[in-house]
Amino acid sequence: MNNLAVLLIALGLFLGGGVYSFWKQKMPKSVLVVLAAGAVMSLAAGLLRL
Repeated sequence: MNNLAVLLIALGLFLGGGVYSFWKQKMPKSVLVVLAAGAVMSLAAGLLRL
């Protein structure tokens, strides 16, 4: 496995956890949207590089 792919997948999972945490804290939806978009892009890029 490529180190960059693993790093991107880990970053996507980390951002996904942030989305969940911020959702539980009732943060503004704009923050959730930006974090979710970053998480999806990181996971997709990581999976495509595998």
